[in-house]
Amino acid sequence: MQRYATYLDALAEQAQAMTDLVSDWVRISSGSHDVNGLGKMAEPVKAAFARLGCSVEELPLPPQSTVDSLGLTQRIPLGNALRFKKRPEAKLQVFLGIHMDVVYGSPSRGDEQGHISSPSVRIENGIMYACGAADAKGGLVILLKALETLEASPFATGLGWEVLLNPDEELSSPGSAALLAEAASRNHLGLLFEPSLPDGSLVGMRKGSGNFSAVIRGRAAHAGRDPHLGRNAIHALAHLVVEWVAFGKAHPSISVNFGKIEGGGPLNRVPDLAIGRFNLRVESTADQTAAEQFIQSLLKNFGQSHGVTLELLGGFTSPPKPINTEYQQLLDCVRNCGLKLGLDLKWQSSGGVSDGNKLAAAGLPNVDTLGAVGGNIHSPDEYLILDSLVERSRLTALLLMQLGSGEILWPTTKLGKGV
Repeated sequence: MQRYATYLDALAEQAQAMTDLVSDWVRISSGSHDVNGLGKMAEPVKAAFARLGCSVEELPLPPQSTVDSLGLTQRIPLGNALRFKKRPEAKLQVFLGIHMDVVYGSPSRGDEQGHISSPSVRIENGIMYACGAADAKGGLVILLKALETLEASPFATGLGWEVLLNPDEELSSPGSAALLAEAASRNHLGLLFEPSLPDGSLVGMRKGSGNFSAVIRGRAAHAGRDPHLGRNAIHALAHLVVEWVAFGKAHPSISVNFGKIEGGGPLNRVPDLAIGRFNLRVESTADQTAAEQFIQSLLKNFGQSHGVTLELLGGFTSPPKPINTEYQQLLDCVRNCGLKLGLDLKWQSSGGVSDGNKLAAAGLPNVDTLGAVGGNIHSPDEYLILDSLVERSRLTALLLMQLGSGEILWPTTKLGKGV
């Protein structure tokens, strides 16, 4: 531990600089569909990582496919991903990643005078209140500072690293999923910087998740004169919701959440279109299979039973992430590093998903909550505990230096399988 102390102590002196950097970056609006704002965010990030002497790539992503309010597929542009690499020839390769997009963010449009409004930042009693501070611009700063510490040490030569910063994680990474799978095939382990839980715990097992749109088309008719000629799409959708709720109750480890209902028009017309958007969460691959089989049965029987047509669009984008032997080994490595720094790290299961689900499915063991400690994420009341910026930077830097020095002997005989 003594040979790493000089570099870790230097990190402790950067508390204010890290706070300032998070503050600067959360003031850049970067909502998932704000391509302009994401481009503005990419510029200072590229400059910061370029100082590490790594390769710098800006990667265009394919557009996101979505279903609009007419039940038609639309293609929505996404921002660019950033990728940085250093020492790809090293025997041990480590993947590091986090997203640049946020859930709450003002579109980066100017007023009549051309001034851009910035998201607000408030700091009180060692806590930063700002949308995107914990999830995940604080994590982005932690990642950067940990790599700066590694590169300032003599242990850097022992490993190569690859960083992927994507602009679409809050959308389930529709454009960057292929880049994550490719990265899994080149690396031996992964570190992601989603926020840890509010009590400082890491996330262990994660559920899988899928987003779906049920598009029901019936037949329009006059609601008073000829209701018998119509086929009410909204009524059919209501039956579909009931069937899904019953399925969820019969499978307690599967959660079903209808989050948005659309359709209809004038009240004197039988509606011929209804759209229900829902999310499924599953604890295991067996759960996912059961849900997919239920979908197939609905597609086969539901439309005929109700005199409508049914399309179920979407799918599972994040497979479940169980704790297997390799994942447990990596969690233990992180915990041991924490103990050396006075941190008693624990982990617990979560219903939330991250890019760690995709990396694990591609064969890359990864810990995905090495970011800042905070809470109320995905809400206007999001907060970040500022002391955790240095704390978690030191944790990751120590892990990287121990990997680089060979003190942690991670197996290099097997890479992630990718796609």
